[in-house]
Amino acid sequence: MEDMLHRWKYGTFQLGLVAVMATSVFTGFKVQAQEQIQIDATAPTTPFPHFWEQMFGSGRAILSLRESYRDDLVAVKQVTDFRYVRFHAILHDEVGVYNEDEHGNPVYNFTYVNQIYDGLLKNGVKPVVEISFMPKKLAFNPDALHPFWYKQNVSPPKSMERWDDLMKAFAQNLVDRYGIDEVSTWYFEVWNEPNIDFWGGIPRQESYFDLYAHTARALKAVDPRLRVGGPATAAAAWIPDFLKYTAENHVPVDFVSSHGYDDEPVERLLGKDQPLRDKDVREEDRTCAAATKVRHQIDASAMPHLPLLWTEWNVPGQDQLRDTAYVGPALAEAVRTCDGVTDYLSFWTFSDVFEEGGPATKPFEGQFGLRAAGGINKPSFYDFALLHKLGTQRIANPSQDVIVTKLANGSLEIAVWNLPDPGKAPQPRQITLAIQGVKKNAQVSIAQVDDEHSNTLNSYAKLGSPRYPKPAQVEQMNRETALTPPEHRSLTNGSLSLELGKNALVLIEVRP
Repeated sequence: MEDMLHRWKYGTFQLGLVAVMATSVFTGFKVQAQEQIQIDATAPTTPFPHFWEQMFGSGRAILSLRESYRDDLVAVKQVTDFRYVRFHAILHDEVGVYNEDEHGNPVYNFTYVNQIYDGLLKNGVKPVVEISFMPKKLAFNPDALHPFWYKQNVSPPKSMERWDDLMKAFAQNLVDRYGIDEVSTWYFEVWNEPNIDFWGGIPRQESYFDLYAHTARALKAVDPRLRVGGPATAAAAWIPDFLKYTAENHVPVDFVSSHGYDDEPVERLLGKDQPLRDKDVREEDRTCAAATKVRHQIDASAMPHLPLLWTEWNVPGQDQLRDTAYVGPALAEAVRTCDGVTDYLSFWTFSDVFEEGGPATKPFEGQFGLRAAGGINKPSFYDFALLHKLGTQRIANPSQDVIVTKLANGSLEIAVWNLPDPGKAPQPRQITLAIQGVKKNAQVSIAQVDDEHSNTLNSYAKLGSPRYPKPAQVEQMNRETALTPPEHRSLTNGSLSLELGKNALVLIEVRP
C-alpha cells in the first residue's frame, strides 16, 4: 500500500475526486486522443502490479464442481495472472453445509465445501470466501428468497449464537484441511451487497453491521490470521459508516470491499451531494471514479491503510457489448484509471457458466464472462491475454489512450486503444507513437484485438449462429480467433504509425 498512493498521479483520478471533476474525462465527450503520442523510454518507472487480472468473480459456489466451470477456470488462468476467485452462496442449501436433527440441534456437513475448494486449489486458484447466503433452517425467515434462479435465502439468522458456531465450525474445517498458512492467504468477505435486496435484515445497515461483527469475531476466534472484511456493498455504499462502526466497536477488519459497474448512474456511484450527472461522466470512467471515492474515504478513516478490494465490476452491458471487441478498450481504460486505487479489480465474471437468470439458452447472450457457454473464447478473453503481457513497471504518460510499461530486459510493452466517443459508433483512428530513448530503427511487434481480429462473433456468424454449437465447432471458433502471430516492423526515425481498427486494443513491444 505504501507505494500505491504515490502512483495515483499516473491515473485519471490523481488529484482527488474534487479536482478530478474539473478534468476533461468528465466533460461528457471523450477528448480526442492526440494524433501523436510522445513516449520517453528513459523516464522513471513506478511499480505496476497486475491488479486487474489477479481476481475474478464467477457464478455461485456449487457451479465450481462442474467440468465446464473448471475448464474455463484453467483456460483463463493460462492467459492471465489468475490468483483468486469469488462466488456467492457457499452456505446455500444445495451445498449442504447446515441442517438440524430431529431435536433441532445443528448438524454440519462440509463435504461439498471441501470439494469446491479442493478443485480451486488443485488448479492454482485461491478463494475469496464470500460468506453467503443463509441456510433455510438457520434463517429467521425461511421464505425470504431472492428472485435469482437459484433462490438464495437473504434472511438474517434466527440465532446469532448458532451463526457464530457455524462460522467457527466452517473456519475450523478449512484450517484443519488446508492449514493456517494456506487459509491465511485467503480473503473472507461477509455477505454480498447488503445495502440492496441481497440482505433482508431490518434496519438494513444496522443489522448487517451486527452480522459482520459476529462473523469477524467468530473467524478470528479460530485464528487471528484469517483475513476478514466488507461491507461488500453495491455501488460504493456505506464505507464511512462501516469503518466508523468497526473502529468504535473494535471489530476486526482487514480489508474493505465494494462493487461498481460502468453502466450504473453517476448519482448512485458518487452520491447525491455532488454536482455531476450521467452526462458528465463517461461510462467507462465511472467504476474507477467510484473506487477513487472509496479510497479517499478509507484514507480519511481511523484505518487509512486498509487494502481496497473491488470485488465486482464490468464494462457497460447494453446491446450485448460484453460479448464484443468493445471490452478491450473499456478494460484498458479501467486499468489505466484504477492503477494505484484498488489492490484488486475483480472482473465479474471469468465464465458464462453462470445461472443468476437461469441456464444459458445459447452462446453470446451478453453475459459477464470471458468465455461463452461451451467454452467459446470471447474477444474479452483475448483482451486479457494481451494486457497480461504488460510489464510490472509503468512509465507515466499523459495520453488517455496508452499505458507504457518496461520489462526487466529493457523492452517496452505499450498498450494503445480506440475507445468510441460516447453515443457514437466506433471508427478507425490513425495515431503515431514518437518514442525517445530507443534506437531510431528499433524492432517492434504488434498484436491486436478488434472488430476484425480475434472477434469470435464473426466466426460464430459464419457457422450460422448455432444455438448449441458442437464441440468441433467450438474448437474451430477458438482456433480461428486465437491471437495471430504479432506483426513485425521497425521504427522509422523513432516513430511508429498505426491505424487502430474499430474497438481496437493493440499491444506493441519495442525491443531495446
